[in-house]
Amino acid sequence: MRKLNSLAVAGALALGLASFTAPAQADDDPIIIGAAIALSGFVQPYDDGPLKGAQLAIADINAKGGVLGRQLAIVTADTKSDPAQGTNAAIEVLEQGAELVMVTCDFDFGAAAALQATAMGKVTFSSCAGDPKFGVQGIGPLAYTMSLGTPAQGATLAEWAYREKGWRKVYVELDSMVEYFKSLCANFKIRWAELGGEIAGEDSFNFAEVKTFDGQVTRMKASSDADFVFMCTGTFDGPALIKQARNAGVSTPILASESMDGAFWLDAIPNLSDFYLSVYGSMFGNDPNPRINDYVARYTAMHGVAPITAHSMTGYSLVEAWAMAAERAGSFDPDAIRMELDKFDNEDLLVGSTSFSPDLHINLYRGMQMMEVQNGKHAPIMRYTAEKVPPITF
Repeated sequence: MRKLNSLAVAGALALGLASFTAPAQADDDPIIIGAAIALSGFVQPYDDGPLKGAQLAIADINAKGGVLGRQLAIVTADTKSDPAQGTNAAIEVLEQGAELVMVTCDFDFGAAAALQATAMGKVTFSSCAGDPKFGVQGIGPLAYTMSLGTPAQGATLAEWAYREKGWRKVYVELDSMVEYFKSLCANFKIRWAELGGEIAGEDSFNFAEVKTFDGQVTRMKASSDADFVFMCTGTFDGPALIKQARNAGVSTPILASESMDGAFWLDAIPNLSDFYLSVYGSMFGNDPNPRINDYVARYTAMHGVAPITAHSMTGYSLVEAWAMAAERAGSFDPDAIRMELDKFDNEDLLVGSTSFSPDLHINLYRGMQMMEVQNGKHAPIMRYTAEKVPPITF
């Protein structure tokens, strides 16, 4: 898992010119959407929901006649949570005729598949890669992400903490394993400093290298004057860190991003309280937006289980976006679809207001639903949109 970005890019370039023959399609054959994602491994929880959300979007679109009179179908290939497997997974779905390729919900883990798919001239969406490099600058003009970019995510969390909670001192905990976490923490600190907030302390670790969080918890506990801890972590590392901190007597409120969405990990920390996070929407049937609650109900009916995270909404909306662009273009030609996507201006998608431009294929001005966890239960607080977003760096 070390040097994940380098592995992803190197893997894609090594096989980027791999040749294959996609099956010929008759005009009445379904249009294929290919998902080259993590169907197994520790990244799987981030990709399972978007896949199931995409399947629901396909069913909804097909029920209305499809796209340009053609039905949609989906095929999958497993990256096994290994960036080096992304290229092969992309080739696998492309060989099955994929016209749209969905890749993993992260730049580091989705880049190789995206580089392969775009090299073959296909529009490619990450369901929820938050690092702005997933787009024109880091992948190419056919690459998009349905995520809210980390500059906006970091600013949203900083502003909400400062203005809505009245917190002034933060302890920052960073997992440096992937670009998303590094960019999230960096942008949070930029906006926090602009607001006048203080950093009581900060620490970092690499999940690929640590075996215990003893040192992190000791240093966190020493910063007892912090009003809250801001964690740039995910559900594969955050729960163990939080559990160890709470067991050590650290009762400081904790704030995290959508990478800590979901209740599936709360069994490890019974009755967790004073935990706050931003998400795309509440998956617990209590979102203030009725459309999201309806989505949760229909998703549950289709799959027999509720969405484990709101990342599923990004999978639904990337299919929404691609279908909308194809209808407006009157064509399945990737460049024609790209031109229509680049005109998106506050489109009302399930995941929220969505805009793209020729130079920016990630969103920066979409609100996030703030949630709190008290006694092990999630509840929505408010939807918050950052007033000011730090400049993007690639």
